[in-house]
Amino acid sequence: MSHVLIVDDEESISWALGRMARDEGHEVSVAPSAEEALALIERRRPDVVMLDVRLPGLDGLSALSRMQPLLAGAPVVVMTAFGSLDVAVGAFGRGAFEYLVKPFDLSQACLVLRRALSDAQQGSNKSEPLSNDLECSDFLGRSAAMQEVYKRIALAAPTGAPVLLTGESGTGKELAARAIHRHSLQADGPWVPVNVASLSPTLVESELFGHARGAFTGADAARQGLLELASGGTVFFDEVADIPLSVQVKLLRVLEQQEVTPVGETRPRKTSFRVVAATHRDLRAAVRDGTFREDLYYRLAVLPIELPPLRQRAEDIPLLAEHFLRLVRPVGAAPLRLSVATLEELSRRPWAGNVRELRNAVEAAALLARSGEILPEHLPTNIAPLASVPETPSLAAVVRAWANERLNQPTLPQSLYEDFLKGVEPALFAAVLERTSHNRAAAANVLGLHRATLRKKLNGD
Repeated sequence: MSHVLIVDDEESISWALGRMARDEGHEVSVAPSAEEALALIERRRPDVVMLDVRLPGLDGLSALSRMQPLLAGAPVVVMTAFGSLDVAVGAFGRGAFEYLVKPFDLSQACLVLRRALSDAQQGSNKSEPLSNDLECSDFLGRSAAMQEVYKRIALAAPTGAPVLLTGESGTGKELAARAIHRHSLQADGPWVPVNVASLSPTLVESELFGHARGAFTGADAARQGLLELASGGTVFFDEVADIPLSVQVKLLRVLEQQEVTPVGETRPRKTSFRVVAATHRDLRAAVRDGTFREDLYYRLAVLPIELPPLRQRAEDIPLLAEHFLRLVRPVGAAPLRLSVATLEELSRRPWAGNVRELRNAVEAAALLARSGEILPEHLPTNIAPLASVPETPSLAAVVRAWANERLNQPTLPQSLYEDFLKGVEPALFAAVLERTSHNRAAAANVLGLHRATLRKKLNGD
């Protein structure tokens, strides 16, 4: 029989949890305040504590810090009806075993209790407290979907493991990445965001890994790459699916060996950084298409976190809208408020652009209303979502379709590889030459060919 201490000032919650724990065969003690709980713990150490955050007097998180030295490793399950990222990070940072958001099913609480007791018996509850002054106001939302995001960020932040953030455009992936960095062990180190799609295709390796003086035309001085500059901090790869295949293999080597080799050098340089990557695309589909390396995917997706679209957490829209209104209204401007009808209209809309679109809509409405109430007519026209533009087929998919077309002919081809090269090489060379202003030396460097080889191919030799 184990001893379970329930700390909650709501009698109905304490009664329900107590009955559940007794039905499991455990002895139960109940305390309506943190002060009474601490007194009980001093008299008799419980095997598990179920602790509410909002308590009269000393709050749950402050009490958790004071309980830990008395509990000798006994797990604490934190409960709250007012979950936020700072509460989740604060709970796990102070050594909480688990985090439950009210209202929860008793079956869910029962499973958590069983797991806590099992881990305690095995001696595996070894959460190390982090800093007690963690704060975050980047995320807003009381929905269950956002509570899960808070929990995952709080668990991921102190580990140092790579995190992959997925979700539609506008869901806040960069905000999540910044929160992970701010609450990580690398928080005092550099934060280096890398928007892969914005990097020049011809210079992406130089940007990431750096280059030696004279490594290529225009490299008049040696330059450190972004990955070396990020040493001791966090690199955020935004739209990681856009990393060229030729760079993916080198990036994988950097992540595995923790060293970079600048373009034009042979001696690697040591570096150490945490990786957070983000994409709105399905990386697993990209792996199947052959446009993203499977080994790199698994290296990046150690801790995946999916950001929910706004339509899946519509209950957060009024809270977000009020928050954005406070942000966009200039200091000293006339008071503005969102009418009930406007909040209802905002909650009905589909928000294809997610939180980013909602913020833009609130800002536009505030400019039109200027003072008083923001009415539904001040909101941007609720147009239908933009027709989805089909993604450009991957190179692997195009080649496969081309090959299948020829292989389905009545007579199998005899020189398929040669036909393929004759079809793609001229187009590839033309595109690269156009991009490099017909500088053959630069084009050869981009293609990874010797200048003499490129010259022969262009001459048809």
